[in-house]
Amino acid sequence: MGRDGFDAEVLVVGLGPVGSTLTALLAQRGVNVIAIERDATIYPLPRAVHFDHEIMRLFQQMGVADEVARHTRPLPTYEFRAADGGLLMSLPPSRETPSGWGPGYMFHQPSLEGVLRDLVASLPSAEARRGVKLERFVQDADGVTAEISGPEGAQTLRARYIVGCDGAWSPVREAVGGGLSDYQFDEPWLVVDVRVPEGARTPEVNIQVCDPARPTTCVLSGPGRHRWEFMLLPGESPEAMLDAGVVADLIAPWGCGPVEVERMAVYRFHGLVANRWRAGRALIAGDAAHQTPPFAGQGMCSGLRDAANLAWKLEAVLAGRAVESLLDTYQAEREPHVRAAIELAIGMGRLVCTLDPEAAAQRDAAMLAARASGAPPLPPIQAPAFPAGCILTGATGAGTLFPQPSVGDGDSRMRFDDMLGDNAWLLSRNAPPQPCGLRVLSLDAPALAAFRTPLADWLEKSGVEAVLVRPDRYIFGAGDPGRLASAWAEALAPSARAV
Repeated sequence: MGRDGFDAEVLVVGLGPVGSTLTALLAQRGVNVIAIERDATIYPLPRAVHFDHEIMRLFQQMGVADEVARHTRPLPTYEFRAADGGLLMSLPPSRETPSGWGPGYMFHQPSLEGVLRDLVASLPSAEARRGVKLERFVQDADGVTAEISGPEGAQTLRARYIVGCDGAWSPVREAVGGGLSDYQFDEPWLVVDVRVPEGARTPEVNIQVCDPARPTTCVLSGPGRHRWEFMLLPGESPEAMLDAGVVADLIAPWGCGPVEVERMAVYRFHGLVANRWRAGRALIAGDAAHQTPPFAGQGMCSGLRDAANLAWKLEAVLAGRAVESLLDTYQAEREPHVRAAIELAIGMGRLVCTLDPEAAAQRDAAMLAARASGAPPLPPIQAPAFPAGCILTGATGAGTLFPQPSVGDGDSRMRFDDMLGDNAWLLSRNAPPQPCGLRVLSLDAPALAAFRTPLADWLEKSGVEAVLVRPDRYIFGAGDPGRLASAWAEALAPSARAV
């Protein structure tokens, strides 16, 4: 235990993608973190298979984008097909994204987790303890006292805050209390992950088969891997569906040739949101806070956005630059994002999970008519602006992701975020004197030469003199630079003023 009576500033429970990301983001900001994980090793089989451009931008900020990219494939077109194979709707990947990265990536989760765990291990401020379980914790005015058990027996840890990134059955969430909000969408699906050996052929696009006889999903996974998801029909048991012969019969019509089944599991796809994400010094993130059906590919993405949102706020509070009430903006900002993703996924799921042939025929006809009319096939997967939180309410762009300009190609590509560091920054046509806690960038600064045109275009299009961007790359607000700096100081510490 340290001289101040604390073993760590933050105790993170769970070292999956969300816990590892939160631990790394905190430690990279100099926060002392202990992360515990009940499993001794990384779960070796695939689970999540997709993340989007904003998450690759987060990996860029963490310094691991190149390593992560080795375990990915670019997001292909997403096709919705009728029972006879006819195309109902096609969703090609976007050509451009706000993050300066590809629109999405299909990936291998164990390999991603390996990259994140290696990053955590390299950070002096982080300590990862594997094979360690949280038994219970209590909190007081100054911190949290946690009882843990592991290879070294029972121990007690003292931390300023505890964050549960401990999954759908989160003990930390139970301690936080508040219960769950249930979207009443609950569908069992068989998930089959396969290795694709040389010579075997799998589709090069992601496919949703809207067949009332058996709704089916077929998508790319990480390099050399593929996934099928088959909806269980009424009367089918998970145990029967997990039979190797049943799985072989389901895959056979795809004509892929011999594939090696790596994993079979039955999941219940549902939408849940915790009603309370914070109680005092205890917080939750990722699946502990919310669970979404996979149809929009936003489950893990949502958890990693939680980590990005929470990390800078915890650091600011621990460093004394912000009052503790800043942590209340975490759920206020993230919950609307999460609910939008869940509602989109459930909407897609209801479209797919139609078992009545007559209703399916009507759905197919409506989708074909919409396609013929040129109407947008589905609402874009675009998070709404924060309705409240650590933003300058009413200011231009407040609560939206700031775009990242990039120039060049391949290994010579330059991305704007790389020059910013982890703090908030103020970009202005004519920068005011350096405000406390902000990095100020004038548009005419030599360091911005490569990015001056797209940045000037953004300011011109938005009709503003300046923009203040938070450490998580979301916009605090845009407008007058002096007002932005003062409002930022007030948002972090209401008694403070910009100097």
